[in-house]
Parts: sequence; structure tokens; C-alpha cells
Amino acid sequence: MTRAVVSEPLLRAEGLVRHFTIRRHLFSRSATVVRAVDGVDLTVRAGETLGVVGESGCGKSTLGRLLLRLIEPTAGVVRHQGDDLATLDAAGLRARRRALQIIFQDPYSSLNPVMTVGSILAEPLRLHRIATGTSAVRARVAELLRTVGLAPEHARRYPHEFSGGQRQRIGIARALAVEPRLIVCDEAVSALDVSVQAQVVNLLMSLQQRLGLSYVFIAHDLAVVCHIATRVAVMYLGRIVEIGDKHAVFATPRHPYTQALLDAVPRPEPRATATVADGEQTVGGRRRILLEGDIPSPSSPPPGCRFHTRCRHARDRCRIEEPRLEPAADGDGDHRAACHFADELVMRSMATVTTRRDPLLARRLERLQQAFIAPDPDPDPEPEAGSDLASGSDPSIDVSAIDPVPPAAPEATRP
Repeated sequence: MTRAVVSEPLLRAEGLVRHFTIRRHLFSRSATVVRAVDGVDLTVRAGETLGVVGESGCGKSTLGRLLLRLIEPTAGVVRHQGDDLATLDAAGLRARRRALQIIFQDPYSSLNPVMTVGSILAEPLRLHRIATGTSAVRARVAELLRTVGLAPEHARRYPHEFSGGQRQRIGIARALAVEPRLIVCDEAVSALDVSVQAQVVNLLMSLQQRLGLSYVFIAHDLAVVCHIATRVAVMYLGRIVEIGDKHAVFATPRHPYTQALLDAVPRPEPRATATVADGEQTVGGRRRILLEGDIPSPSSPPPGCRFHTRCRHARDRCRIEEPRLEPAADGDGDHRAACHFADELVMRSMATVTTRRDPLLARRLERLQQAFIAPDPDPDPEPEAGSDLASGSDPSIDVSAIDPVPPAAPEATRP
């Protein structure tokens, strides 16, 4: 009798906590503690993409930096291939940086404006001694630029000479320079136009298939996360309230906050009339959950379930007892939610899934997309490879689809 071998996750976080102390002024005696991340457990497997979603201020970016030890945790452990990152000295941590990289949200402020693109890409190569000698470094820089759809001649330019999409490609090339195993994408496409977002997402997916990368993809756009992620973690006030396979999370959400996030995705129904009753909005026959109240301050989160102040299903138990992240009683063990009544509420959600899959709504959205991507009667000349327009992929992303959008064709690159 043989036992199945369970491989160690590429990255594991256990009880991760990060509190920030804020004082009103230098000589203030009282201090406020902001609980940015307050007890997070997650794993990232080799070759997968973990999407992290949630409202602004829920702790997504702080979590991404903690996973790479860019900031020190208040408590908890981050293990990479079984090794605790907190126990590594400076030399060991620098060596581990080769396997763990990040793509920042702002593609301009993350690039040194006084350095050429070639110097920016050559810096990590020399630091980690991946390429030695001027000719070898130049060859590697040219290879990185071609990988992300830019031309080798762009190495002589400065960051301000590129568009936003091209600068983000440079940031991706810099992360790839050291041949990492895992990349944290911190809102990597949030500052880009929709068409450029699709190009960058398709590029990331293509690189993942070619190089076997793993991603922690932080975003607040559920359509983009649905397109690229393998699993999804939903954060609220510093904690994960639901995590699981993206098909399960999007089709049968088990936490009221996840349901509200999915209902907040805009739908193209210009002629539909809206009515509001009992915390729900009905638009064209489709029910949407409306969140009430403001997000509590992370410096003073409410007791019990942190979402109970905005949840229309909240009961006395929610105001007292904090729920644990647990799987369904008779469902997938990987799909977990921190809600006392998740098994009861999931049945209500399944009754509304058919409305999210309305075929009439899908046809309306398809016609709307075709109107925006219709061919120009007087097309412009062929764009240069590496520009934001030089992509053979469809720039549209179906924001109303629950099923994942199939990957588009690879981007065109200069031979």
C-alpha cells in the first residue's frame, strides 16, 4: 500500500499579523494601533495564481509585502519552501530574493527616473551575479525586453519616454530578471486602461505557462481576478473571510461580503429600472445585495464578526463570537468561509446564480463589446511591436461572466 505524497506549498503564511502604531505628534503619549493584517493563514502552491480581493484599506498590499518580508510582521510566520523567512540573515534573505519578486502598482514611481531601462534591468543581474561582463548583461537585457514584448532598442530610453502599459512591462521584466519562482502582483493593472489591462494580464498568463511561475495577484477588479486566478481569497478589515477555488467562490459564495462584492460588478442594463427594498436592489429582475454603513476603522474593529455592522444577516451570535475560517459541512474542504451561518446562506446564493448567468444579459454585453472593438474603416498602420496596441488579444473582459474567460492569443512580438 502506497501513500500519496503531499508536496510542501511554495509559500505558507501562518497567523500573519502586522500592526502599525500611529501617534498624533512627536511628543504624544497616546498611540493608535492600526490592525492592517490581523491573523492571516494561506498557502500558495507551485504554478498557481492566488487572487486576493477586497475593498481599499482591507490590508491586501500590506499582506503582499509581508509575504516577501519587505516589511517585518508583528507576529506570525512566513515559510518559503519550508524555511522561515524571519530567521534568514541579510545574506540569506538577499539570496532568497531571487525566488520572490514583486510588481508594484504604479509603474512610474517604481522605476528610477534617472536610469535608462537598460540600467534598471541590468542592476539585479549584476547584484545577483546572474550575468557577468558587458556583452552578457546586454544580451540578457535584450532577451528580457523581447520577453515582455518590447524592442531591445528601448534599453537606451528613460521611463518617462514610455506609456503606462509599456512601463508596467518594464516592471515585469525587472521582476523576471532574477528568474523568480513567485511574483506578488500588487495592483499591477489597476492604473492601466482596460485594453492595456487585458494585454498585461494575458502577458502574465503566458509567462506563467512558459516559465512555471506562481502569482499572488492583488486586485479589486473581480473580472480581472476571474480571468487570471486559480484560487481566490477575499479580505475584509485585515482578515480573510473566504478562500477557495475561483469557480466555487464565484458560483456559490459562502460569505455575505463575497456575495455583495459579486453583486457590485456593474452590468450593462441601461433600460432596466431599479427598486430597493429590505437591503436589496432589484435591477431588471436581478437582485443585488446593498451594503449599508461605512467600513469600520482598522484601529478599532468591531467585536465578534468584523462584518456584522454591515451585514443584513447579522444575529446576536455574530456580535459576540468571532467566526473561524471553516469549510462547508458537506462540501469542498478547500472552500472555506468565516461565517457562522455560511451553510444556511449559501443556499440563498445558489438560487440567484441563474440570474448572474442570464443569457439575455450575456448577449447584451457581447453586442456592447463588439460596438467598442469594431474595426476602424480607415485603419492605422501596423503598430510597432512593444507598443500598447501591438497585441493580438481581445482587449475586452466579460465583467458579468461567472465562468473564467479563456486565455487570449499570445501577444505579437518583434522577431
